Amino acid sequence: MQTTKLVFRVMIGLAMIDFFTGQSLNAATTIKIEELSFASTKQTASLVSSPGKSHKSMDGVAAVYSDKLSGRKTASGQRFCQNGLTAAHRSLPLGTKVLVTNIRNRKSVEVSINDRGPHHTSRVIDLSGAAAAKIGMKKTGSALVKMEIIGKASAIPGGKG
Repeated sequence: MQTTKLVFRVMIGLAMIDFFTGQSLNAATTIKIEELSFASTKQTASLVSSPGKSHKSMDGVAAVYSDKLSGRKTASGQRFCQNGLTAAHRSLPLGTKVLVTNIRNRKSVEVSINDRGPHHTSRVIDLSGAAAAKIGMKKTGSALVKMEIIGKASAIPGGKG
């Protein structure tokens, strides 16, 4: 179990370096972790840094928005609703469409960025409850994800933008 935690931290660290610097450490940087035990199934996970994709594709930890935030205004001016397919990101323009894929189970969901955050430095995106449920991370509360920008910012209905 300690090995799994260490490997996960190394993967997150490399993803965060790639995300914050906008440059890959090395085009051939690959970490392969064999026989990780997730929910009693053996899987192989890998993290590959690819040059030139610093803002089109990002890896990191996603978390689920707290239920306490339901009904509050987001940065876009919309009211937060756990049933919407929305997300918070620190720097992507509000209204950007992002495909978020759970690396563990390969389930994906398309979300619209309508808020700022996450406010934890260890996370790269916060997902609404509905979005988290679609990629199978609602119960765990967080997961390692890959994010791909699939649409440019557009006007947000009922919002500023």
